[in-house]
Amino acid sequence: MKDWPLYEVFIRSRSGLNHKHVGSLHAADPQMAIEHARDVYTRRMEGVSIWVVESSRLHASDPMENDAFFEPSQDKIYRHPTFYDLPDEVKHM
Repeated sequence: MKDWPLYEVFIRSRSGLNHKHVGSLHAADPQMAIEHARDVYTRRMEGVSIWVVESSRLHASDPMENDAFFEPSQDKIYRHPTFYDLPDEVKHM
């Protein structure tokens, strides 16, 4: 089992719109990872969708470089939804 790859598990809850990271587990292959994730992380029928990703396949920005990495976004105020009036019928924005 120690040679099995580590998988990151993401679950979309019944009321959720996006998948959230819930934990990690070791499995021999992706199908086994999904089945184990179901058994471990959705015991109370919390989820409607499961994603598993091999940890070695994930890439992330460096937290030590957050200021420099995200700085270019700060001067683009048009990207923020503060200029738009949304109708009441639009939900989850």
